[in-house]
Amino acid sequence: MKKNTSSNMNTLPINFLENIYAQQKESTLHGKWITYKDIENLFSKYVSKFEVSQIGSSEENRPIHQLKIGNGAKKILLWSQMHGNESTGTRALFDLFNCILNSSESIFTKILEECTLVFIPMLNPDGAQAYTRVNANEVDLNRDAVNRKAKESKLLRSVLEQFNPQFCFNLHDQRTIFSVEGTKNPATISFLAPSEEITRGLTEGRIATMDVIVSMNTMLQNVIPNFVGRYTDEFYPTATGDNFQKLGHNTILIESGHYPDDYDREETRKYTFFSILQGLHHIANSATFIAYEDYFNIPNNDKIFYDIIHRYADSKNDIAYQYVDKIIDGKFVSKLNKVDENSLKFKIGHSEIVFEDKIV
Repeated sequence: MKKNTSSNMNTLPINFLENIYAQQKESTLHGKWITYKDIENLFSKYVSKFEVSQIGSSEENRPIHQLKIGNGAKKILLWSQMHGNESTGTRALFDLFNCILNSSESIFTKILEECTLVFIPMLNPDGAQAYTRVNANEVDLNRDAVNRKAKESKLLRSVLEQFNPQFCFNLHDQRTIFSVEGTKNPATISFLAPSEEITRGLTEGRIATMDVIVSMNTMLQNVIPNFVGRYTDEFYPTATGDNFQKLGHNTILIESGHYPDDYDREETRKYTFFSILQGLHHIANSATFIAYEDYFNIPNNDKIFYDIIHRYADSKNDIAYQYVDKIIDGKFVSKLNKVDENSLKFKIGHSEIVFEDKIV
């Protein structure tokens, strides 16, 4: 198989990405708790350039919107917040919408000439409101691709079948526990080319998905080297990405993770935006998608982190804590929970406090 080197040729310059992001970041969206109320008034500003429509509603009848733009033959479907408490991708999409709306850069013109883009920001507005992974009926939409019990799952599948995209971007957040294997760095961005069946075979579709991921990783290594991981490709028979990949829609999973001192995920938001734009740019400028080999050079995700570790000089038992995010009385609250009490010499705390001895 001839290797395609377009992944390197199509890498966007970091200074361009930094500048366009600073100019176009959607300033009204900030923090991890992003609800439909936060985005509902934003849609009107895009109608001059995008086709904006309500395509359905959630189990609790909150609107679900779609934005469509572009005239190209390469069809790309992107959605965010199918897990309601994973909002980084939603924020990054609105940053991208601003770029498309306001920028005359040739990069965006080329994307719109070559591609037709459909976005569903906030597929699960009920889960977003409650700040939960699941929908109002406690269905995990990312494990509902086969039975499609949820209204939101049926809606996503109907868009997929009507639009028939060549590529999909499935945007998620991952926990702060994840690290980049072989480093002491958090996995700020992780990628996955989902498997189509249990043997995890290298199909034509997975190769194309890997090709786009290679392009995104190549770009990120220029700005956050060694902060990018590869998510496990174990086959999940009911998962959205695995099933869409199996159906012939090359599905790129982006997991937005932790960056040092960035619990609001604002730095991670920027790198998620960089990744999406790099992926679209690469698809728009590539004739073939066969440069997959470097996908396997992306280190695996590991799990070496806790949010806080208390270390005791004269004791073998350190104590690890994790933040748990909840909505209490209508406010977003992060509470610390003790999760481990053991010898934690092979673990790292995002913050560590050293005590002389354990207080009994």
